Amino acid sequence: MKFGGILGFDNGIMLAPMGADVAGPKLVAAVANAGGIGLLASPVNNYDSTVRAIKETKKLTKKPFGVGLLLEFDNAKSIKAIFDEKLACMEVYWGQFPKEMVDEAHKHGIKVIHQVGSVKGAERAIAAGVDCIVAQGVEAGGHVSGTVALTALLPRIVDLVGDRGIPVVAAGSISDARGYVAALSLGAQGICVGTRFIATNEAYANEYYKQQLLLYDEQQTDRTDLYGRATWRAYVRCLNTPFHEKWRNASNFDTLVNDESQPVIGHSLIYWEDITLRRFAGQVPNPTTEGELENMVMLAGQGVGLVNDIVPATEVIRRYIEGAKKIIGELNENYLTKPTQKYNQLHQEKEKVSFVHTGVPKAWYYWDDFEEVEKAKQRKTTSAQPIERKTTQASSMNACHLHAQVHGRLVMNSISQSLNLPEQMKASKAYISMYEFNKF
Repeated sequence: MKFGGILGFDNGIMLAPMGADVAGPKLVAAVANAGGIGLLASPVNNYDSTVRAIKETKKLTKKPFGVGLLLEFDNAKSIKAIFDEKLACMEVYWGQFPKEMVDEAHKHGIKVIHQVGSVKGAERAIAAGVDCIVAQGVEAGGHVSGTVALTALLPRIVDLVGDRGIPVVAAGSISDARGYVAALSLGAQGICVGTRFIATNEAYANEYYKQQLLLYDEQQTDRTDLYGRATWRAYVRCLNTPFHEKWRNASNFDTLVNDESQPVIGHSLIYWEDITLRRFAGQVPNPTTEGELENMVMLAGQGVGLVNDIVPATEVIRRYIEGAKKIIGELNENYLTKPTQKYNQLHQEKEKVSFVHTGVPKAWYYWDDFEEVEKAKQRKTTSAQPIERKTTQASSMNACHLHAQVHGRLVMNSISQSLNLPEQMKASKAYISMYEFNKF
């Protein structure tokens, strides 16, 4: 599905690389097949597992996709696998990815997407020469590095990027088309989606986890560093389940760690490796997980209240795109200035101006001979022909004749971009301009 594509993809809807393996091969391939930017959650610093996951994804799609990884950990082996597999892109997060690493990725033909949670993070990403920046608001689910809401952060980063040609993607509780359009209005060129994609058929999340998303709303999430402290103490946003509510208020909250002092609450197979889950572990349950599911972390953003069903990933993307088109169309209808009497008069005058071009429908084009325009102004009336063009592709333009009456000032209409012109005419830039000589 094509709509506002970036980075060579058909559209600007990006799958967040949700771990440990929720964004697995099936979900990534489904997003890629729908024209989106599918990002695989990378195994941590494991070359063989990363290559295997990439190859499993390639079996399911011929479309480009990428891999996302956390910079908090040494991921040199996984990065090498990404380079060797020559993927379209890679997303990095929670740390610095200096220019030399960006340059190395570019040497392998891989675009670099850097997710940040602050303006300072965006400044570093720009200096490193990244190809895309994801601006993540504090309302997002999963690991959250910033403390600023998306509506405040996004336009700041858009302004910082300026005219550098780096697309900015919005992340944080964008669960439907309304959020998509809001992000576009703030200057984003795409959206990065996590929570909404967990509730899809292809997501590699436990069914219990998916069903829980349908039961919670925006007031029932919490930003916390309770989970995964044994390896990494970092903030995440999760569902405020009864289990979480109990322990977030515990008197010894700050000393709780998912180490051997905690009881085993389950087991998971994550990227072909058996993982023992102790209380307060950071991994969400996947389809292989067994144990006390109700006592495991359930990562989700504040947009969870807008997640009401479990559908194919393609349907999620379709809803975003078709919904955005509908909203934009309604906004145009309701808020753009209505045509004035002068506009209507001008539009009617167009019908009085005609020219003949062999094999090309009647249309209006630019005429780049401004000297001839000045002569027309002086004569007040004209019957002008286009000048000889430099390109052979435009030679047939010489068969055109434009006749117009001049009644005062010249109005140049620049509407040729909306026309379905033959490709050879577009390439030659051999346009003739419609003269509208109507005094207002």
